[in-house]
Amino acid sequence: MDKRPIGVFDSGLGGLTAVKELAALLPHEDIVYFGDTARVPYGPRSRDTLLKYAHEDIHFLVSKKVKLALAACGTISSIYPPKLAQKLPVSYLGVVEPTAKAAVAASRTGHIGIIGTRATIKSNSYANAILKLLPQAKLTSMACPLFVPVIEGGYIDRTNPITTTLAQEYLLPLVNEGIDTLILGCTHYPIIRDIIADVVGPDVVLIDSGRESALAARDLLSRQELLAERERAGRLSFYVSDSPDSFAEIGGLFLGSQLTGTCEQVSVG
Repeated sequence: MDKRPIGVFDSGLGGLTAVKELAALLPHEDIVYFGDTARVPYGPRSRDTLLKYAHEDIHFLVSKKVKLALAACGTISSIYPPKLAQKLPVSYLGVVEPTAKAAVAASRTGHIGIIGTRATIKSNSYANAILKLLPQAKLTSMACPLFVPVIEGGYIDRTNPITTTLAQEYLLPLVNEGIDTLILGCTHYPIIRDIIADVVGPDVVLIDSGRESALAARDLLSRQELLAERERAGRLSFYVSDSPDSFAEIGGLFLGSQLTGTCEQVSVG
């Protein structure tokens, strides 16, 4: 039994989709979330800059005495070295490995599509993870750099012309290639799942990296005997690096319900 909170971080608010799944799977766990809203998006940054940001984000969570640091960020998960993760004072989990495993299990033909930020796609992290599990897999990838700012800007309505046009431009080439499974390789993307589904059609299975990482976190904590096993409901605490003024409104969209818990602005770095 371990009553310390679970720590989750992302470049902005997309990681709240993982928090939503964690809260549903582990309703008695406290969760601390950090969104680096002052420096979003992470996708266009250099590898050295991303490693610096990851170190600072994880250090902040460790200061909150978490028992697990979940990188609910496809970009960081794609570039953060396992050797660094092994040196952390707490358990660390990214989204890539569990998401790749789910995609391989779901694919009927082995033709898997991957969408993510530029840094995620450039890293080939999802491709490498999939090929370890399914060497004969056929992979088609697409960087979608404008999805994150559009989503955080609130353009998420299913009929929004800006977002639907972007989705068509990004996704139709993958559909035309014949994918049967699509990895949503950024935890922001489930927010526009309906738009993505409309473009790719019902025959393409969508794999939610936030959902898969939450399932992996539950399994890891269970194996390590770190579940809280308390009776009361878990508490949510939110921290951002920019103004929290709009967090309640936008955060509620990501969580799929009215936001509960405190939100504070903090400085990292």
